[in-house]
Amino acid sequence: MATNHRGACLLLVLAMLAVSSSSASAETIATFTRNPSNPILRGVRIGGEIAANALGVGIVHFIPRSEAPPEQLGLVDEVIHNKPDAIVFAPFDPKAMVPAVDKLNAAGIPVTNVNERLEGGTVVSYVGTDDYQLALTTARYLIKAMGGKGNVVILEGPDNLPTSIARVKAYKDVLKEFPEVKLLASKSANYARTPAAETMRSFLRLYPQIDGVLAANDPMAIGAVEALKAANRKALVVGINASKEVLDFIKSLVVDKTNYQPYETPMERRTCPALESVAVN
Repeated sequence: MATNHRGACLLLVLAMLAVSSSSASAETIATFTRNPSNPILRGVRIGGEIAANALGVGIVHFIPRSEAPPEQLGLVDEVIHNKPDAIVFAPFDPKAMVPAVDKLNAAGIPVTNVNERLEGGTVVSYVGTDDYQLALTTARYLIKAMGGKGNVVILEGPDNLPTSIARVKAYKDVLKEFPEVKLLASKSANYARTPAAETMRSFLRLYPQIDGVLAANDPMAIGAVEALKAANRKALVVGINASKEVLDFIKSLVVDKTNYQPYETPMERRTCPALESVAVN
């Protein structure tokens, strides 16, 4: 399975962004991430810990048990009650969480937005990637590896998340470049491994020939591989993240046999890049 790196190392600067924009006496950073299993959001928490340790400040993590809106919104009230000096905020829904950010703004807590870009509220900065360009590169590699022809399926993320919307658009735009490639189906698997395996099993029952799988993130790519193995079928699979879980599958792409080794370094042992090296207007 080929996979692309989504900038996990970039996430190591998030806490620095938050603290540098709050008061000089900042003592506590909080992270708000939507679930415990997503590898990129795990990177946010680990990056925050590394930066907090370097800055000599405390850090506390707020992780909802589910992605139900009431629980997510209620947890923001808990964040405010704890009064951190700054927060690194990864919204589960860029629109639904705007009122929560408004509450954080009213409480005077600086917010650094990460991963999914909020549709409103006031933030100190946003840290993310160009998901469209990232997916273009990923899709083109897959199609070229297929010889420019064959049948593909797409595993989408949640349809309300900008990262998934951009990646899926890029995937479909690339398919227009290759007239001998047919898109059989495109369906959301919620950025998650188990739903992806279930969706892929359904695709395999419906389509006798699938040559490639465009997964919008790594957990879904892993789910697709599991379904393929269980069905004794073969197809090329790409994902986005270069998370630890997929390194054993990696054959080649932006991260390949020649350069995947740095990503095997546990996040806890990575160093934070200089803020100046990644900050843009």
